[in-house]
This record gives sequence, C-alpha cells and structure tokens, in this order.
Amino acid sequence: MKACTVAVVGGGLAGLYAARALYASGIDVIVLEARDRLGGRILTADEAGMAAEDGFDLGPSWYWPQMQPPMETLIGELGLHSFAQNSEGAVVFERMSRETPQRYLPAMQEQQSMRLSGGTASVVRALAREIPVDRIHLDATVTAMALSDAGIELTVKRSQGSIGILQAEQVVAALPPRLLEATVSFSPEQDSATAARWRDTATWMAPHAKFFAIYDEPFWRTAGLSGTAQSMVGPLVEIHDATTASGKAALFGFPGVGADQRAALGEEMLKQACLAQLSRLFGSGALAPRAVLLKDWAADPLTATAADRVGGGHPLPGSSQWVSGLWKDRLILAGSETSPFEPGYLAGAVVAAGRAVADILSKMDSR
Repeated sequence: MKACTVAVVGGGLAGLYAARALYASGIDVIVLEARDRLGGRILTADEAGMAAEDGFDLGPSWYWPQMQPPMETLIGELGLHSFAQNSEGAVVFERMSRETPQRYLPAMQEQQSMRLSGGTASVVRALAREIPVDRIHLDATVTAMALSDAGIELTVKRSQGSIGILQAEQVVAALPPRLLEATVSFSPEQDSATAARWRDTATWMAPHAKFFAIYDEPFWRTAGLSGTAQSMVGPLVEIHDATTASGKAALFGFPGVGADQRAALGEEMLKQACLAQLSRLFGSGALAPRAVLLKDWAADPLTATAADRVGGGHPLPGSSQWVSGLWKDRLILAGSETSPFEPGYLAGAVVAAGRAVADILSKMDSR
C-alpha cells in the first residue's frame, strides 16, 4: 500500500492549483487523474483534435480580468500572456430561417473577454511544471474511498485493469460534485443530504458541445465581421472568432440542440449543418475549412453523468458545507462548482482549490 499526506483526485485546474500550493508548503501530495492527460475540462487541441501546446480551446477559453481577479492573479504569477477576444467588426444576428441575417455594430464592452496565448491549457502546463513528475499519476481512476484510522484509503484503478490502494491523511476531491457522487463509492456512505446536494449540483458545460471550423485565414475579418453571431435558427446558437494568438484562423460555436438530439443526428450530419449555417452567416468561404472539430462534453464519461444530458442552469454559490458527518475532517471538495465565487468558471476552480489548501494547512498546524 502506498501512502501520502494528501491525495488530490482530479488533475484539472483546481487539482493542479491545490497540488502546487501543497507541494510548495512542504506537504507530501499525490495527484490522481483518470484521463491520460492533465487539464480535465480544459483541452487545447490541434486541428486533428489532439492535445497541443498551441491550438483551439475545446473547453473553457475566456476569463474576465476585472470580474475574476483570482484568475488574473494566477496568470500573472505564472508569467503567461493573454490577448483580447476579437470584437472588431459587425455582429451577425439570425432571427428567422426565412429572413436574411442582419449585421450590426455592437457597443464597446466594459468587461473584455480575454484568452491565453497557447490556449487555456498553458495554465495547466505551467502549474504541472511546478509539481514533481512522480507526484502526478495519469490513467488513475479513483473508484472507492474508505475511512480508516489513519485517514482515507483510496481504491485506484489503472487503465490496464490493475487495482491499487493509496492511503492518505486528507483527500481533496477536485472534480465536479455530481461526477464524484456518480463514480466513487464511499464506506461509510455519505449521508443522504450530502449525496443529494452533490447529485443536484449541475456540472457547468457538461451538457454542451463546441464546434470548430478551422481556416487558412480569418476571411470574415476582411469582410468587416467580428466572427461573433447569434442565431435563433441554429444549429449553432452562439458563434465567436476562435483565431489563436499565433494566427491560426477558426470560428467556433455552441450547438443549441440537446445531447440526445446531437446523438440522434450523428456527428457528421451535425458538422455539415454547422458549416451550412456558417456559410449563411459569414459567406461561402465558410464551406471550405481546413478541418472541423466537434467536442461533445455530454458524451465524455469523465466529465458528464446521465443527469447532465439534460441542460442545467449555472451553478449558484451556496453553503460552504459540502462534506458532513464522519467524512468532514478528512475529505474536502474543491471542484469549481463548489466555489463561493464564480462557481463553474476557471476563477471558481482557483478559489475552491485555494480554500481547500488553506483548510488543509490549518488542520496540519492544529495537529
């Protein structure tokens, strides 16, 4: 049986932020990530859909410095570079299928959406560099947790099928509460109210998908368009310029059809319908992409549960009491959805992880 002081379950932004801070404080920490990559819902990919150091954000891509100072502070600490979401040019609005899409010039926004050079995964890479490689375990799925005299015993399943046990004094569960409740068994069981709260907390963006069309050049800008569009026709309901800081041109949009309808349509049919819509909105040049990508997060079992196939609202800040009873002193939830500030967003992950670290260090001091 292996042992550590703190086990962090989940290698996304929250998990890596917590592990980095704990390691810097001299705590023996191990990160367990079920995927074969770090990042969780953060995924920056190339035009083939493979994780890349300079690509397109199939997960979250924006942050707002004035509204989300914790994220701005972290980006500064890591020495990362940001750039503004393109907003120069007209916005296109598609009201009805039998009407020509309309163009208008929007008022300047006070809160500018910002993106990261190299994609949002640049945060993941920067955090991971400050954690020893042997402290991060990929393809390590936690399937069970059991309280013991010394803390918590975690059952860890590897991709090859092998099973191992990790003993930790404290566990930071840095994943969505709903996913935790659905995929990990507890001994003793969580009390019914706690389990219900986890189950009822929607995982932000889990019901949704993102479609990308990648081009040789951002032809819409030449036509005086920003790349931003809204549609009441679909299949995409919201579209934006996804061109990277290095100049790789792309448009992306959120399909407005639900997860079950996307599955019924099939990936290829949905992609063709999205391209046809981009042609209506931005011109015939949209029909000749270099590549197209579709990331359906509802079909990702390491993000979404069956309950996430029905769209839910944005998680709202609530009570900080995410764990109760016998588990209260050993288990801490740190997924973004548990944050009292901007839950679900990147900034929420930073805040939730910071609170978990402060809690653990306080407990260590008291002991």
